[in-house]
Amino acid sequence: MNIIITTRAKVIPTTITTPEAARLHLAQILSPAFPVGGFAWSQGLEWAMDSGIVTRETLPQWLADWLDFGAGWTDAVLVALSLRATDYAALDDLARAACLSSQRLTETVEQGTALSTNIAALTGLPQPAAALPIAFGRACATMPLPHPEIIAAFLQAQAAALVSAAVRFMPLGPVEGQKMLAALQPAILAAALRGASATEDDLAVASWGADIAAMRHETMTVRIFRS
Repeated sequence: MNIIITTRAKVIPTTITTPEAARLHLAQILSPAFPVGGFAWSQGLEWAMDSGIVTRETLPQWLADWLDFGAGWTDAVLVALSLRATDYAALDDLARAACLSSQRLTETVEQGTALSTNIAALTGLPQPAAALPIAFGRACATMPLPHPEIIAAFLQAQAAALVSAAVRFMPLGPVEGQKMLAALQPAILAAALRGASATEDDLAVASWGADIAAMRHETMTVRIFRS
């Protein structure tokens, strides 16, 4: 991974060679302040909350199922594949084909395109548009960090975005939301460890309720989130 140090005279490329520097860069690109627009999406969670399927009581189970059987797991596999990839274009095609609704496809492509654009601006290296987990894995592929750590950081950021959506939509305090996120962290680490060695054969979902919610969201007349 290359980053850019800007001086008054010129732009100087440098290489991240230490785990400490890599972790700082990882935290930067996964920060809510990094402009990829993640705050605008809910992966169908908004419809599930609006319909009463997801409440304060059921949100932890929704998040757990998202991680083990839904988009959390498929994204973990796609990040892992991207960290080891040589053909990013083919992997991006696979990631897009794995999206089961139009909003889910738009969500991952728009965020991935934004991430690619920002990484290109930071590094000075071309970064073709790609689905989010592919763009992220490609950006992190040369980091001197264990792959489970990179995948876990990605999953934590995605789970945090869902919790944030819930805090904004339902009567759920931010501290309560953070407690839910903290309770999910052991499962995040376990999923990241499993995902790190996953192959394309492991790319599967069994979260029909979440997939239906994402499809139903497309027909909502009043909504806060884009998915």
